[in-house]
Amino acid sequence: MLVLSRHRDESIMIGDDVVVTIVDIRGDKVRLGIDAPQSIPVHRQEVYEAIQRENRRASQTDPEATRTVAPPRETRPPREPRDVRGPRPNRNDY
Repeated sequence: MLVLSRHRDESIMIGDDVVVTIVDIRGDKVRLGIDAPQSIPVHRQEVYEAIQRENRRASQTDPEATRTVAPPRETRPPREPRDVRGPRPNRNDY
């Protein structure tokens, strides 16, 4: 593990694309700002671990258990909104 010291508003580069900035320090808490491309997922560790557990659980689902699930209904494209009041009068019509 690499351990670095940084002050508020200082940054750390990870590769060419990820910038981690110290945003604030309050007591024993440090607030980090992470600037990364959208193609790189960024999660708190506990959220990442929960996602991994759920993915493992879903991959172990018995295919027979999903046979009774109905396929999704066909959805229609959204309708265009229409003005139910009719066309607006022209100012010159008054």
